[in-house]
Formats: sequence, structure tokens, C-alpha cells
Amino acid sequence: LNMAMEAADMIIVAIYFILVLGIGFLAMWKANRNTVSGYFLAGRSMNWAAVGASLFVSNIGSEHFIGLAGSGAASGLSVAAWELNAVLLLQFLGWVFIPVYIQCGIYTMPEYLSKRYGGNRLKVYFAALSLVLYIFTKLSVDLYSGALFIKESLGWNLYLSILLLIAMTALLTISGGLVAVIYTDTVQAFLMIAGALCLTGISLVKVGGFEGVRHGYMEATPNISAILLSSPNLTYSESCYNHAIPKPDSLKILREAQDPDLPWLGFLLGQTPASIWYWCADQVIVQRVLAAKNIAHAKGSTIMAGFLKILPMFIIVIPGMISRILFADDLACISPEHCIEVCGSAAGCSNVAYPRLVMSVMPVGLRGLMMAVMIAALMSDLDSIFNSASTIFTLDIYKMLRKQASSRELMIVGRLFVLFMVIISIAWVPVIIEMQGGQIFYYIQEVSDYLTPPIAALFLLGILWRRCNETGAFWGGMVGFFLGALRLVLAFVYREPLCDQPDERPSFIKDIHYMYVAAILFWISSVVAVVVSLCTPPPEEGQIQTTTLWGLNKRKKLKNQGRNAEKDVNVLKPLNHSAFNGNGVLGEEQCHKDPNLLNGSETNLENGQSGSSNNVTASDIETIYSVQNGGCAQSSGSKMVENEERRGVEEEDESCGAGDAKEERGCCIKVLDWFCGFKEELSKDQVITVQEQEKMVEELLYEPPTTRIILNIALVVVCSVGIFLFIYFSL
Repeated sequence: LNMAMEAADMIIVAIYFILVLGIGFLAMWKANRNTVSGYFLAGRSMNWAAVGASLFVSNIGSEHFIGLAGSGAASGLSVAAWELNAVLLLQFLGWVFIPVYIQCGIYTMPEYLSKRYGGNRLKVYFAALSLVLYIFTKLSVDLYSGALFIKESLGWNLYLSILLLIAMTALLTISGGLVAVIYTDTVQAFLMIAGALCLTGISLVKVGGFEGVRHGYMEATPNISAILLSSPNLTYSESCYNHAIPKPDSLKILREAQDPDLPWLGFLLGQTPASIWYWCADQVIVQRVLAAKNIAHAKGSTIMAGFLKILPMFIIVIPGMISRILFADDLACISPEHCIEVCGSAAGCSNVAYPRLVMSVMPVGLRGLMMAVMIAALMSDLDSIFNSASTIFTLDIYKMLRKQASSRELMIVGRLFVLFMVIISIAWVPVIIEMQGGQIFYYIQEVSDYLTPPIAALFLLGILWRRCNETGAFWGGMVGFFLGALRLVLAFVYREPLCDQPDERPSFIKDIHYMYVAAILFWISSVVAVVVSLCTPPPEEGQIQTTTLWGLNKRKKLKNQGRNAEKDVNVLKPLNHSAFNGNGVLGEEQCHKDPNLLNGSETNLENGQSGSSNNVTASDIETIYSVQNGGCAQSSGSKMVENEERRGVEEEDESCGAGDAKEERGCCIKVLDWFCGFKEELSKDQVITVQEQEKMVEELLYEPPTTRIILNIALVVVCSVGIFLFIYFSL
């Protein structure tokens, strides 16, 4: 077979690049990118279809095409459990987490922890952990997967290919923000599904349909005699051959409780909490849903993404199984030496299943389409990581260090951090090349399962249990983190030996599946957080009214009773601007000396007076501090929830004085400002009253009765389909 890319394939790849760049720059031209909300949350203007497509594409990166298909080739259908689990957890995000996130008006997940529990130590811990996870479980694996496909299909220089892909992705992310990311993701979702469906259809025809897959996979064993004849210097051991034979339960998803791939009990008790972190508290995912116009569009996007998540089982996992049927001698290599000869990795060659299938069964032209699909997967994942990582660093770390940073400065820092991530990504390339192949999808899950269950516990307790306080959450998170980090270090020290070597690892390493470790970490963190919270003072009322499900239900109940929500629901109190110091921030010392300053606006209102003290500006809300509920508190993020009608609100740049604004600026500066989304003349702060802010939140949380019924019906349907597939393919 001719497995080289031809001119027609390269033309299709080039057309793809031009199309995506064109859409990205169009979004850059039209988008409101000169505000924090405009750049990081797309101005909360996206509809359900665009957000749903972006959710799907942000998750399905190149590591899915390589990892899911590779695990399908190595162990059968079990890896599809993560995809079906996501169908259900996405709805948990839309119906439980997102309403609370919208109500408390956040940009980032660390910001939620700070608002819910108070203080900064939880926010900094989670922000740092998120950035570490992005590097070790997202960036590194994505680049390895993309490089592997390029190597198999094009034979290009590895570093040149990676540099080109990273540069294009970073260009879109830096210039267009989340709007460009979501728009390009929408196009790439269509491209991914279309290309993968073509490959699935052609492959199924080649092996005789689904029945051919069922029978052919169970018989897909390597021909040892032929392999040894072609490579007489190879060694062979019986233990390696046992690894190369398909397991009897390969066609089941959930398996025995002690199964080395997917024990059903460990998956339900351990993997599900870890997956709650990814689907309900990971910045990459949540940031897209927060960009939706309102709660109805947010729920619609999770339903759409849930239906789309059913597809990978059929368009990625099953093609991986078909690849093993067609190339059993290569993918099921019989010894480490044979694996190195086939793919350059002693741990196994299952990761080349998808690119090998593409280059062998796809006709000329469609190979280029699939190459574009893989590039789309890689770029979509990278742009999601770059945008979300810059959001976390800018709003949760840099803004804490530079409390007086203007919006313009935050935008610049966000873009510079993307460049920093690019440098880190390139620096990781040698590590990726040396990384043992194995099954990279399971590598991702193992690392995540050691570090993320404590985070899932903190978010679940924070939203569902109002008694949990900052002290309990901190110690619960720290205990879980140190235990998980210790287990992760031991897992890397005592790596699984190659198939021809004895397994001398300690029993607590080799006999306890990482999913059971995740379950232990989750419950230890939860118990510690609960016990410490009960032994310490409860959180203040202001911390739980907008950050818990209890507060959300209270808001709805008060609204139904027709009471004045402003007196009972925690919103921003009117700020007394006369009490601000020279920096526009209420001095901490002055606050404690004269707490009546905080109530000045209320006194004025009671006396029938009105004035500037009854107003809050967008600049106050987005960039500085606020004083809430009669105390001096640092605002950890935006207190303004912007909707589509208010995308035009722009912060006045503190660094540009009135005289400087009229000065003639150089051409280079003008081009840079246009590229980064800065306006030459920024409008003055628009005054937003507390009542208007509350109205915005109500509009974002409002669901028309008919829409609510349709969404609830769709919820039942998508959850029923997911549960049915779980049961059907596990019996």
C-alpha cells in the first residue's frame, strides 16, 4: 500500500489552514477583546450550538484519536467508559454547577474557591495545580500525539511540525481570545466528525461491519512464526505473548472488580469523582459554558456536547479495534525488541493504531482530510489550554500580585503568558519523545486520578454543603494532595516492567488499581474537610448565599414569594465612593476605624437622597476591590455579569491620561493595539447600578417555561441513552 501523503492531500491540509485562520481572524476583527470578559468569556455572547461544539472539540484532542484508538486496539471497548461517563457528568455541570457559577459571577475556577471559602490560599493552590496538570496531562500528551501522527503520515521533521502547529494555535489564541477559540472549534468539530465518520465507514466495510469487528478482534493475534522469520534476531517469551492475546472480556466496557484495565467498582467510586473535576471544575471546560448567553444556552450546550460524546466510542475506539484486526503483527508486538522495531517504543505500539489505519485504508484526498482532522484536534486542544491557562494565571495569580493592574495590563499579561506556555511546550518536546509509549490515555487518567479527587471533593462540598468552611476545605485538600502526590511519585519510581521482565513492585503499587486510590483520596479529603469544618466556626452568611446550591434555591424561593431579592440575596452593596482612598480602594485601616462608611449609601437612600454613592462603575467591578456585606474584602474577580446587550462596556485605561489620548501614535503601536484588541479611544466608565447588576443575573438565570420543559426532556433522553449504552456494552 502507498502510505505517503500526495499532492491532493497536501492541498486539502493547506485549505484547512487557510479556512481556520480566516475564521479566527474574522472573529478577532469583530470580537470585543479589549475587556476582561470580552477576551476570557467571549462577552457571554455565544449560543448553545457554538458552545456545545467547542466543548466537544476542546475535549477531543489529538490524544483522543491516538490514545482512545490505541487503548481500543490494546484492550477493547473498556476505554469507551470515559466517553459515556462524560455524557452524564456534562449534565451535572449544566444543571448543578453552572447556575451557581453564574450566580456568583466568576471568570475562573480558583476564583470560585476564593469566593466560596474566603482567603487566597485555596485559590493559589488550585491555580498552580491546574497549570501543572495542563503541562503534564494535556500539553505534553497532545504534542506527543500530534507528533506521532505527523511522523506516521508525513515524515516531517518533528520539531518543525510542532513549532508550526504551536505557532498557529498561539496566534489565534493571543489575537482573538475565547471568541476566536470557540468559532474555530465549531468549524473543527464539523471537520472532526465528518472525517472520523468517513474513516469508520470505510474501515467497517473492509472488515465486514460490526459483526466482523466482534469476531475479528477476538482473533486478532500476532503471527509469531511470520514475525520471527522476518526478524530472526528477535527474542520471544511466553509472557509477552499473553499480553498480545485479546482478553475474553474485550467487548465489555465495565469489567470485573480486579480487572487491570477498568474495574467497574473502581470506575464508579474513584474515576467518577476524578472526572467531576474535569467536567465540572476544569477551566478549559467551564470557561466555554460560562461564555453562553444565559443558563438556557448553557444547558443546551451541555446536552449537545453529551450527545456528541457518544460518537467517540464508534468513530475512534472501534476504528482502533479495526486497526488491530488489520495490523495485529505490528500493534500486538510480541517483545520489547519487536515493539522498538515497529514503532520505536519498547512499551507497546498500540498508539500508532489510528494513524496506521488512516494511511492504509483512506484513499488519496481523504488522507488529507484526516490529516486536517488530526491537526484540528491538536490545535483545538492547544488553543483551549492556552486560553484557559492564561485566564487562570492572569486573574488568579498575577492580579493577586498586582492588585492595581488595569484591564489593559491584564490583557497584555494574558497574551504574554500564552507565549510563555508556548516556550514551555517546546521545552517539553524532548521529554515527550523519550516518554514510553504504552497506552497514553491511561497515562492521562492515572496522573489525574492521583491529583484531582481532593479538588472534586472541595467543589462538591462547596456547592452542596453550606457548612463547609475554608479551614476544613484547606486541610481536606492538603491531606488529599500530599497523599496523592506521594502515590504519584511512587508510581513513577516503581513503573510497570516490560512484558519480558518480572514484576517486583511492592504489592500496594501493583495490586491496588489507581482508580481505587482515587476513591480513597476523594473520601479521605471529604471526611477531613467535614470533620475540620464541624470543629471550627461556620462560614459567614455572605460566603454561601451566592456560591452554594442552597443560596440558588433560596433566590428562586424568594422570587416566587414576591419578596425583595436585594434584601435577602447576596449581591453587591452600593459602594460609598466618598469613602474610597486615592487609589479608588477603601482603605483597610479607615474601614475598620469607621465601619459606618460602608453604610453611608444606605443612610442616604433611607433619607431619600440619591447620588453617585448609589452607583458602581464597570471599572470598580472588573479591576479593583469591592466592599461587601459590611466588611472589607478583596474581590477575587469580576462582580459584573455581562450579557450580550452589555458587550460594549469598556474599561477606561488607567495608564492613558487625558492628554496622552490625543497624541499621535506610531504605526507600529496602532497595529499592535489592533492585533491585541485595544481601542485607541476607550469609552468612559459606564455606571452600572446594583439593581442593574441584579437584573443581569436574573436575566442570565431566567428560563422560559417552554424552554425549561424542552431542556428537561432532552436531559432525560441524553442521560437515558448514556445509561443504556453503559449497561448494554457491559453485559
